[in-house]
Amino acid sequence: MRDRAAVTGIGMTALTRRSGRTELRLAVEACRAALEDARVEAGEIDAVLSYHMNDSAPVVRVAGALGMERLGWHNDISGGGTQAASILGDAAMLVACGLARNVLVYRAMNGRSGTRMNTASTGPQERFTAAYGMAGPIPMFALAARRYLHETGLGEEHLHAVVDQSRRNAAANPRALRRDPLSLEEYLDRPYVCSPLRTVDCCQETDGACALVVRDARLAPQEPRIRAVVRGGGPGCSSMDRSPDVTAIFSAHVAAPLWEASGMGPGDVDVALLYDAYSWLVPRQLEDFGLAGRGELGEFLLARRHARVNPHGGLLSEGYVHGLNNVAQAVRELRAGRRTALVTGFGGSYGSAALLVRPG
Repeated sequence: MRDRAAVTGIGMTALTRRSGRTELRLAVEACRAALEDARVEAGEIDAVLSYHMNDSAPVVRVAGALGMERLGWHNDISGGGTQAASILGDAAMLVACGLARNVLVYRAMNGRSGTRMNTASTGPQERFTAAYGMAGPIPMFALAARRYLHETGLGEEHLHAVVDQSRRNAAANPRALRRDPLSLEEYLDRPYVCSPLRTVDCCQETDGACALVVRDARLAPQEPRIRAVVRGGGPGCSSMDRSPDVTAIFSAHVAAPLWEASGMGPGDVDVALLYDAYSWLVPRQLEDFGLAGRGELGEFLLARRHARVNPHGGLLSEGYVHGLNNVAQAVRELRAGRRTALVTGFGGSYGSAALLVRPG
């Protein structure tokens, strides 16, 4: 499917902490904006895809609200951040297989005023882990973070560099919810959620929606192409009882397949949209994707050589639409002249990654 599909439209609602609207209304607003940006009518959409964690508007309802009288291939995909990049692969495969010419993709959520991610899960795994303080995602990933910092020699000043740089990148982004610089002293003064993660080390809980239109690239020769998408994972920080390395997030498993599938390498990337649910995930992904070596991570971060990561502020500072807002920013960057954008989707040990390229 290499270069067979292009992202031709992006749309977003305002990002807030209380939208006052249903997920359906948010989804419809973002989808209409994406359709307008792509110059495509709702009736021209052949397929609709979305992902959710029991907190979104179903694709059938969104299609109906958009006035789509006929609906072809459609899917409500169960999953969160792992889908942020790989849903591009689903859309591109539909195009490459001839099942669709225009695919609408969206994610809508009231992630602050409605269902919040930072809550304890009640699944079967949590019945075993809750007794040890592992209730919800932050304690689990904080444990992995503590081990990763120990192994790499990174510390508070390096996590601060990630958070403050995201704020500085977001300063010129009117969509961003956090735009104020954060000094090291201010960072150290913020309370812990679960050591070593302070409140500012965790992505925001946000209400909002984001949408994309993926189209047959032959119909949009000037728009960013989907070069390669991979999805996968293995034992790591989502399955600590079976893992030889609890710090091994998804990028440890998908980086090599991505470079192989794309025929490209780390040196080809000139902007990285990394899923920054937690600050420590940035250096881990920089290392795994070959953008920085483990031995140089400390100096790399303190010298702010990661300034090209999440130029809009990412999930830490712009807002959190389960990573799809990072994909939208990748399209903006390529339209503005960047050549190759790396986009990732995190779900612990499992996730996805995509490379988008500017044509020509």
